[in-house]
Amino acid sequence: MPRNNNEPPAVRVYTICDESRYLIVRNVPAIGCGDDLLKLFASYGDIEECKPMDAEDCEQFTDVYWIKFRLVSNARFAKRKLDRFVFFGNRLDVSYAPQFESLADTKDKLESRRKEVLARLNPGRSKMHTSQTSVVLNEASLVAAPSQSNFISEQITSKQRDSSESQDIAHSQITRVSSNKDYFASHSMNETVRLVRGKLNKIESSAEHLQGGPPSKKTRVDNRRRI
Repeated sequence: MPRNNNEPPAVRVYTICDESRYLIVRNVPAIGCGDDLLKLFASYGDIEECKPMDAEDCEQFTDVYWIKFRLVSNARFAKRKLDRFVFFGNRLDVSYAPQFESLADTKDKLESRRKEVLARLNPGRSKMHTSQTSVVLNEASLVAAPSQSNFISEQITSKQRDSSESQDIAHSQITRVSSNKDYFASHSMNETVRLVRGKLNKIESSAEHLQGGPPSKKTRVDNRRRI
């Protein structure tokens, strides 16, 4: 149905003073569903207290509940989502209750709102703070890097020193044995060792001969008769 032009628009405006972490929920079915109502609202934030308001005037077969959230933002979110929400066949009527606030509650509410407004007005400030923090961390890592590199270089030098010492010990432990000495009690075993050593010596001498380069070719004398 279109709205008449002479009628003022139905606009409801809330300020930070009207908002509160205290909520009053009306039109709750009087069937003992307080625990279900608590679970429903607790899905939108931490709840410190939830209790029925028996002294509050309400319609027949309905109850009124008083809910205290831990944060104002959670209460705001719950009111936006659950106002006019169908709960066991009844539409809930959720409203703020700033009259239950203490002086400390009002102070915290205004301070948190001030921080939210500043964060929205200066979005680059938070980014600058994060960038400064990252720069500080990078400088700290750069300061720590030389000491780590020195430690790594010292470890590499010590490992190289240990390996060279082990190689020197291994070379000193190597002993040369005579090829003419008999090391076995059996004469046949000693003869076999001599034959193998002789073949190895021939192979070594031929290899040295090849390394020396191919022998120079003799100049051929041409004895053919010329006509």
